[in-house]
Amino acid sequence: MAKLLFTRYRFEDLEVWQVAQSIVTETYKLTRSFPSDERFGLTSQFRRAAISISLNIAEGSGQQSPKGFANYVNRAKGSLLECVACARIAEQEDFSRNDDMRTLVVLLEKEYFKLIALEKALRSRIHD
Repeated sequence: MAKLLFTRYRFEDLEVWQVAQSIVTETYKLTRSFPSDERFGLTSQFRRAAISISLNIAEGSGQQSPKGFANYVNRAKGSLLECVACARIAEQEDFSRNDDMRTLVVLLEKEYFKLIALEKALRSRIHD
């Protein structure tokens, strides 16, 4: 499949967005092994939550104010926590191998702290 040619946007240079993209990739890889009867359940929810992290960062980067961007970063953090909950359910139900889950968990932890730092930095600029 040919890749579309786009102008490079500001959010693509953010490490927090790049890690979010890695979370999407790892989530898709992990959920491919889930039972087929979970396709419209946990698999779908997990994937949508992972995608939402990336999309909220991208959409927030287009806001006119740091406060607007910070609100989207906060939503991304909520989606990330949804991924953590999905991962715990998948682990509890024994839907995945430990090494596949470990890779994703490491990325989720890294991203969580990056989102906290970005939101804090943006909110500190609101009062400047």
